[in-house]
Amino acid sequence: MTNQKTFISVPIIIHFGDTDPYGVVYFASYFRYCHHGIEAFFKALGLPPHRYFRNTDKGFGLPVVDASCKFTRPVWYGEELELRVLINSLKEKSITFGFQFYRAGTSEQVAEGEATIVAIGRDWRARSLPNDLREAVEQFLRSGDCPRRAS
Repeated sequence: MTNQKTFISVPIIIHFGDTDPYGVVYFASYFRYCHHGIEAFFKALGLPPHRYFRNTDKGFGLPVVDASCKFTRPVWYGEELELRVLINSLKEKSITFGFQFYRAGTSEQVAEGEATIVAIGRDWRARSLPNDLREAVEQFLRSGDCPRRAS
């Protein structure tokens, strides 16, 4: 399943600690923003992230196993961005998220990235995604809407 038109929007404010000595957003900060976007996506679907990233009761976790980001424009301390979180693919054991970063209130894209989470069991081997997570993502992809928007 792929749907590049369906996304949630997450505001990002650039803090001083997010930048390098020149005041430009440090590359590693984008990966933190992407993870924030995944958490916001889960919340928007009504799924508490802390019950999915590591669930010791049900014996599963959702680690990020692959991530990349391309930076096309510098972003400075004090700026605001709009992060669009998309689902690039939904598979039996994984979800690949897409991330598009825009200067807030504009159509200027400054970066884009991708991250894949995989469901694992107590044995650290891949397993099927939890049914409620899969169903929520499938519903999102069908309808293009969340029960509530991310904040």
